[in-house]
Amino acid sequence: MVKDQMLIDRLADAAREGRISRRSFMNYSVAAGMTASAATGLWGTSARAEPKRGGTFRIAQHDGNTADQMDPGQYQSNFEIAFGHTVRAYLTMINADGTLGPDVAKEWSATPDATEWTFVLDERATFHDGNKVTTTDLLASMNHHRGEGSTSAAKALLADVTDIVDNGDNSITFKLAAPNADLPWIMPDYHLTILPANEDGTANWQSGMGCGPYKVAELEFGVGGRFVRHEEWHGEGAYFDEVQMLVINDPNARQTALVTGDVDSASLLENKTLGLLGRDPNVEVDNISSAQCITMPMHVDVAPFDNNDVRLALKYAINREELVEKITFGAATVGNDFHHSPAMPYWPEDIPQREYDPDKAKFHLKQAGMDSLDVSFSTAESITTGAVDAAVLYAEHAKAAGINIKVVREPNDGYWSDVWLVKPWCMVTWGARPTPDVMYSLAYKDDAAWNESHWKHPEFNKLLRQGKAELDDAKRREIYRDMAMLARDEGGTVIPYFPNFVYGRRANCKHSGTVSPAWQMDGYRHCSRWWFDG
Repeated sequence: MVKDQMLIDRLADAAREGRISRRSFMNYSVAAGMTASAATGLWGTSARAEPKRGGTFRIAQHDGNTADQMDPGQYQSNFEIAFGHTVRAYLTMINADGTLGPDVAKEWSATPDATEWTFVLDERATFHDGNKVTTTDLLASMNHHRGEGSTSAAKALLADVTDIVDNGDNSITFKLAAPNADLPWIMPDYHLTILPANEDGTANWQSGMGCGPYKVAELEFGVGGRFVRHEEWHGEGAYFDEVQMLVINDPNARQTALVTGDVDSASLLENKTLGLLGRDPNVEVDNISSAQCITMPMHVDVAPFDNNDVRLALKYAINREELVEKITFGAATVGNDFHHSPAMPYWPEDIPQREYDPDKAKFHLKQAGMDSLDVSFSTAESITTGAVDAAVLYAEHAKAAGINIKVVREPNDGYWSDVWLVKPWCMVTWGARPTPDVMYSLAYKDDAAWNESHWKHPEFNKLLRQGKAELDDAKRREIYRDMAMLARDEGGTVIPYFPNFVYGRRANCKHSGTVSPAWQMDGYRHCSRWWFDG
């Protein structure tokens, strides 16, 4: 028997207006006295107002830089990632519910040992100049990230690909040196966009051409862009006639633009204002648990971080729970110094949580031959909401262990080119990756371009290769647990927390009620998945 019909009615209204996720809808409905089957039926009849076409979608986008550029192999900033998902497309995509779905490839299959993967091209896929996407384009796009001459950050993801073959039947086959059960999950990585091929077989990234839902009308990196609908797009959605993406790095300015109606959506809202925004009837806030991660990588080949006792001291000198409470206002999950979150498969939940312990930090400093430690730590406000405040609070925690952390507030513009991978200790935001293999291959593999801590551990890399090849889920889980322990106890990265994705939209801007946890803004598919209602 339903205990709270008024609550059920409000939930149905929220579902129709796209203000609640399916998971939350089901949880609250069952709590109100509905059976799970009845709640499922109500969701089906209530959720998702019918999408409407039309209008200009204005976005206040954080983390845009004058150094941003067209080469997808070099994408780093959030503006570049949003651009990639708006203008370009991928072989596969992360669906709104977190599952894997088709994009330029309409289907895929593997040999029983997962050493060969075949992807079949969707014949409807068309570039913005009207030319059909061909298997030649797919080869050029993938090979852009391969080979000795490639400077792509995604090179490590395709390191085990020995050949990519055009089968002559509208499909291509990846041939691997070792099995990889996760290869289709790698394909939505934001670097691996589908580009047109030049006559010499290289990828034409310079033109900005893509086969995504919108095409470039105007673009100035560091300022913003204007994009118009690609009428021949092969996917669903693209409801807006036009998209305007405005770079607004200042969080207060982004939020003000949203509240005043100068934009229709804003990325990376300030968590401390969520209560205030929640009382504004004209604004809807999406607060999404994710595998997005804040990292604090130390260059382990640079003193004093080349001493693992120093690294352990810094790991014990941070109060993660207080950071989550005071900086994210609860919109985060506490980290444990390995880059694997509860939102990923194979989560090693039995690993003890590392607690704040200044005495243990002092012990490890003494083991390193030190009574105190002075270090500089770089961050910038555009890294994540409350980034500078988080660094300052960490510095306060560390004082109890005799560690003096000098917080260096870096300029937002140029952070990814001038600070990350350059300075020996800094703060970084990693977008959510779908599997631990993808994350570890990008940021921990010994020869990865984005091995941000310069950590090279033979046993870790051996386990990484074993994990890719292992098709038994139970065995894979144990492998990833062993890798997590190595990173936790010997790695060069402090991981304070996994922040939720928190962003906002005007009340007339709708989505299905289920949004992707892959990146900010519905996995940065907001331009193609959302619409205006009124």
